[in-house]
Amino acid sequence: MASLRDLGLSEYEARAYRSLLDAGPTTAKELSRASDVPMGRIYDVLSSLETHNLARSQSASRPKKYVAVEPETALNRLLDDKLEELEEQADQYEAIVEDLTDELDAGDPVEEGFWTAAVGPEDSTDLLVERLDAADDQIVMVAGGSSAQFDIGDVGDLVAQHLEAALDRGVEVSLLLSPDVVETLPPSVGERYAETFADHPRFAVRTAEGLRGTFNLIDDVEVCIEVANPLNPDEAFAMIDMKDPEFAAGVRETFAPRWERAEPLSFEE
Repeated sequence: MASLRDLGLSEYEARAYRSLLDAGPTTAKELSRASDVPMGRIYDVLSSLETHNLARSQSASRPKKYVAVEPETALNRLLDDKLEELEEQADQYEAIVEDLTDELDAGDPVEEGFWTAAVGPEDSTDLLVERLDAADDQIVMVAGGSSAQFDIGDVGDLVAQHLEAALDRGVEVSLLLSPDVVETLPPSVGERYAETFADHPRFAVRTAEGLRGTFNLIDDVEVCIEVANPLNPDEAFAMIDMKDPEFAAGVRETFAPRWERAEPLSFEE
């Protein structure tokens, strides 16, 4: 059950405020009796309520009287304070992450291969964006068929956001699509890529015939292969991630000449 304590008030402050609402203008002594807040604490509690702008006092009267601020106004003030507090905490956590990112460093990549897989649309998307975020130098994205990565929905938007972040940190992004994929792209996808990536010096997109499958080559050492849902080709059924420099080198050897022969594409066409 919701209480004023959920918004940051102490038990005594919550009792005093509720009693002020019922009592109307009242003295500290009267409020202490009505709220069961000890007399030795009541002035500190009232001072705190005034600091939070939840109560007002009539200092000219003797003894001094207090009145509660209306509930809607008081609750909105408590909410604003709580949101400000959460923003400060978020800033602190972001600073901690930034410091730890500089402090923690992965070891040198090993030559031994490693692969993992995620099954289901959500887990597949999580694995993909995780690996995109791990890129240091280059991301190559190849789509020979319909793919959730370039769809109009939430997944396409999410991938675009992570690609933009990669570009911002200096990663080169190369996108190779089959003509069939280009023809089936919703207009909004073209608009999104045109607005975000078209003029970026580290982004290039080309089209080539005869592409098969959808995969992502990351830093020439890692390959993410999308497995489409056979019942819904626009949805990823699974994502296989292979961190194997030898396998990735083979993918690069196959990709490089296809990229050289491919035609530059503008999403504005």
